[in-house]
Amino acid sequence: MTMLKLSRLAALGLGLLVAACGPEPRFASPISPPEARVASAFPSLEVVEVTLPSYAADEQIFQRGADGAIAPAGTLWADLPARAITLQLSRDLAVITGVTVAPEPWPFRPFPAARVDVRLEEMLATSEGTFRLAGQYFVAPEAGGRATAGQFAIVEPIQGDTGSAAAIATARGRAVARLAEQIAREGL
Repeated sequence: MTMLKLSRLAALGLGLLVAACGPEPRFASPISPPEARVASAFPSLEVVEVTLPSYAADEQIFQRGADGAIAPAGTLWADLPARAITLQLSRDLAVITGVTVAPEPWPFRPFPAARVDVRLEEMLATSEGTFRLAGQYFVAPEAGGRATAGQFAIVEPIQGDTGSAAAIATARGRAVARLAEQIAREGL
């Protein structure tokens, strides 16, 4: 066999190998506008990028087993979790409050009236068929006004197949929407 034929066979084999592997499926939380409406004391809000525990910052979807071990579920989020949750919180807070809300960096002039900072310490599916979101939030006015802080521990049932990445993503979306409503009611 000539060198050219060997090169073509190797390229064909590599192409078939790559095609067989294919891209990994990714799962996003479906967009579903919140129904709650809450007045805000601030005319504009900036949502700081959400901070996550190290395991949750990864693209992988994580589950806590019955033994307490946190391990990857074998599937991926469609977007980086910090970015996706920050964007959803911004969108949901805008719908809930009716004020201008944007993720950092603030794209408008003048500066926002307040900043919302969310720090998660837990974000995962559980072997009990729930999705848990826990941590703290802080609302800091830019000039005057009442600064607030609060804690949250949201447990959302995973409906359907509790091991399904799509069902976990849907539960995450509902948990983040509940968090946005809690921040609006208690912090704004």
